[in-house]
Amino acid sequence: MDLTTLTGLELVQAIIEGTIPHPPMFETIPMRLLEAANGYIKLRAQADGRHLSPFGGVHGGFVTTVLDTVVGLAVQTALEQGVGHATVDVNAKMLKFVPLDQELIAEGRLLHRSRTLAVSEGSIRNGDGVLLAHGTATSAILQKRAP
Repeated sequence: MDLTTLTGLELVQAIIEGTIPHPPMFETIPMRLLEAANGYIKLRAQADGRHLSPFGGVHGGFVTTVLDTVVGLAVQTALEQGVGHATVDVNAKMLKFVPLDQELIAEGRLLHRSRTLAVSEGSIRNGDGVLLAHGTATSAILQKRAP
């Protein structure tokens, strides 16, 4: 399948449907896409023993990776066929300890998009809906190149 023929939303929906495999990162950080709409993404994630810091808590890299994933995919869902994006910066705020071996829900939303930049936000909540982390990101929009 030529992925350049799909819109961003079609690409993400194909991953949800299993037509396209989940990215390999989704094995390193256990994540599964649940929902996608224009400018919105929802996924499930779970930290396990591989994600512990030297001090025994879930490493901030786990949180930042999950947030970077949902904010980036929120941008992806709003892109036209053949247009890509790249994260310029991602900011993560850890508000509460992330539990081990518990299902977490992460959501991303596109806040703004211009021809060259997009701004998005994301959150991670536990099963009770308690906000554990919040983040924002800026992405560069990579326009199609002329043949």
